Amino acid sequence: MFTRCRVIGCDRPARAGTDDGLDTRFCRQHSDHYSRHGSPYKGSYTAKELAPYRKVACAWLEVNAEDQWVRNAVDRVETLYRAAGAHLEAFRLRGLSPEERAKAAWARLRKAKIDPRRVVAAWLAVEMAIVADPQADRKLEYKRVQAAKLVHRLASGTHRRWESGPGGAQELHVYPRSRGRILHHIGSDIEEATALLVAHTASLMLQGSTRYAEDRAP
Repeated sequence: MFTRCRVIGCDRPARAGTDDGLDTRFCRQHSDHYSRHGSPYKGSYTAKELAPYRKVACAWLEVNAEDQWVRNAVDRVETLYRAAGAHLEAFRLRGLSPEERAKAAWARLRKAKIDPRRVVAAWLAVEMAIVADPQADRKLEYKRVQAAKLVHRLASGTHRRWESGPGGAQELHVYPRSRGRILHHIGSDIEEATALLVAHTASLMLQGSTRYAEDRAP
């Protein structure tokens, strides 16, 4: 029953049909792709592709800062910050579950004092990008992972520098892995925080994506 990967055109067996894992849906290649991008076949949007949509979302959130749904989304992100627990350095995450690592990511964002509106804007930007993409993967998991990757990069690492010691100044740069169930949990948190806002701002996403498409037209 696991003789074929579910991606159309792939003739490799699902990982559960080999000795290389328990995934019953995808082969190793597509399973890894799904873990990194939230889709077994579509890659992530680049920062350049999402930048115009983030700009539209940030501008709209600033203008509508007193809107009840904007305030609700921002308050919910701030709640994620407060409920994340103690801040953990990126090199102290070994052995934690994906859910615990996701909470640690929220704690890093809190410590870095990332404006909650940037988190909200990340979700709106992905929503608009998907609306404008004629070949979009519209499954919820893809949307969650794309937004989570944007937010994860806002405060993703731990950086330390020692001015003295053997051999002179020493530096430490550690970046948590951005893939798999960690992104699922972060994305699910963002989705829940912005759900009411998205339900009441569908026109924003359509207008923003349409405006960007028109700007790119020859």
